[in-house]
Amino acid sequence: MKIVVIGGTGLIGSKLVKRLQGKGHEVIAASPASGVNTITGEGLEKTLAGAQVVVDVANSPSFEDNAVMEFFQTSGRNLMAAEEVAGVRHHVALSVVGTERLQASGYFRAKLAQEKIIKEAKIPYTLVHSTQFFEFMFGIAQSGTEGEKVHLSPAMMQPILSDDVADALADLVLGQPRNAIVEIAGPEPIKIADAVTKYLRQIGDHREIVVDNKTRYFGALLDDTTLMPAAGVRLGAVGFSEWVKTATPPPAR
Repeated sequence: MKIVVIGGTGLIGSKLVKRLQGKGHEVIAASPASGVNTITGEGLEKTLAGAQVVVDVANSPSFEDNAVMEFFQTSGRNLMAAEEVAGVRHHVALSVVGTERLQASGYFRAKLAQEKIIKEAKIPYTLVHSTQFFEFMFGIAQSGTEGEKVHLSPAMMQPILSDDVADALADLVLGQPRNAIVEIAGPEPIKIADAVTKYLRQIGDHREIVVDNKTRYFGALLDDTTLMPAAGVRLGAVGFSEWVKTATPPPAR
């Protein structure tokens, strides 16, 4: 089976590509670097020709409100139109648990707009809502950094290892379209402030932590339900408390 992974060179995409290739499928890791641009449409027709499944795990290069909305809407429309022409039978997209509850955030408004385009298109689909990746802890810390202090919300989360995300995606990609949302999460609920603090201390970052329930998560205020999955969620195998013991700093850019 031919599968095209949009964003196939990123954290999740690269792991997914390896898993699907290991199962004997023809997999194309599509990105602007490979000549596939979902914003301009460059390379889409040629790359999608003969594809049965398209997986979209790409992210916007900018989180600014207007830019991120433009990215997800333009990319979504171009992708769905090209998939219809190519006869794609299953579109799988990665999104975030709680997207519909995070609409005070420009980023999550854009993700919801992307989902609307997918649902209204003619391609059978599966929307995968994931909780935050373990590897995203530093990004959360940076988003709450003010001077030498890190401001963090005490709200609950249930983060997941990126390898477990890729495993779940691989299963869903090779399954039948759900025409619905499937949630995935790690096995261990934990407060955002506790998770990020444990990670920072593990990598030798000893900045002062300020826990405040008015701290926004990428523009949205949280409560203990906002980022949490519903009953029946598919759980990953690795808990955060296990992973963080050997966590390392993010690669330098």
